[in-house]
Amino acid sequence: MNTPAQPFLPFALPDIGEDEIAEVVDTLRGGWITTGRKVQRFELSFAEFLGDPSLHCIAVNSATAGLHLSLEALGIGPGDEVITTTHTFTATAEVVRYLGADVRLVDINPQTLNIDPKAVEMAITPRTKAIMPVHYAGLAADMKALHAIAHRHDLQLVEDAAHALPTSLNGRLVGTLPSASTVFSFYANKTITTGEGGMIVTADANLARRARMMQQHGMDRNAFERYSATMPSWYYEIIAPGYKYNLTDIAASLGLHQLRRAHAMAEQRAAIASRYEEAFADLPLLRPPKALPGDSHAWHLYVIRLTDDAPIGRDSFIKALFQKGIGCSVHYIPLHQHPYWRDRYALSAAQFPNSQDAFERMVSLPIFTRMADADVERVIQAVRQICQA
Repeated sequence: MNTPAQPFLPFALPDIGEDEIAEVVDTLRGGWITTGRKVQRFELSFAEFLGDPSLHCIAVNSATAGLHLSLEALGIGPGDEVITTTHTFTATAEVVRYLGADVRLVDINPQTLNIDPKAVEMAITPRTKAIMPVHYAGLAADMKALHAIAHRHDLQLVEDAAHALPTSLNGRLVGTLPSASTVFSFYANKTITTGEGGMIVTADANLARRARMMQQHGMDRNAFERYSATMPSWYYEIIAPGYKYNLTDIAASLGLHQLRRAHAMAEQRAAIASRYEEAFADLPLLRPPKALPGDSHAWHLYVIRLTDDAPIGRDSFIKALFQKGIGCSVHYIPLHQHPYWRDRYALSAAQFPNSQDAFERMVSLPIFTRMADADVERVIQAVRQICQA
């Protein structure tokens, strides 16, 4: 008698509990489902989570929106350049083009897979106005070096922290470093989720004021302020041609409870990463870089890289995992490989040898808090079987 195949193990699943569900139901029954009191609570709770209630936190409907609003508030526009890594999702770079500015892509450090500060400094031109590092997979970029470069060249620094909650560096959480803005993601596969969503964090009151206005059509007062008042307050003014980037109370309802669980879920991810680390130590692959002593890694992703000694190539490795019923992914196809970026800026793989080499070898394994011990063991055994074939 044949044993039934094991169910497919996806690459990622959101971890939604009963508290999140109850909060969403409470919002639905309360009658106010767009941006309102729960978004305000989420923003205040986020600042408290970061340990600095004085920070300005602006909830938005995606990290992409948050990066766009941050650059817009800093005055980035036509004729300007923004430096970022080629080894990222297109959202990091596309927001620069929204504003009519140009992107300067640079290579990564081959050990950390984060943006290479030396490459950043070499890419600076008279048109450069900002640097956008990505904290890849949940490991903080070399912010000390990047802040020094930004200070030396009078540049703004906007952190793409989509992977980095809660990541710490030199005893400080990402989000509290001296950058112009830091933007987090709450997409469905992130370390905390609101389904879709993001958060801008800044210490700059002027940047925060501009971002809040531009996130809702450039209005001087949002709908909640107008309609929740006890006296008629229908009047508003359009200050600038803005966007529609606000988060809803429904999404914030998820975020309030996800945030309360963030450290516990981070510990679960770290435990899975530790099991992988031990289990793969003797295999022909490079394991992900760890955070430095005293720092923390958010472990949004667990990315292995096959070495030349591996008995199988990356694409065949992925196919073999799927045949065993295990989902995985690749983070990322570098931007210089995509037709738009390649053709617009005449890019080639030879310009980005570290990113290209990493891309050709890398696989992101499942790492999410709903994984049972048996799921983790199943991934371990599958990877070992494939690498030892």
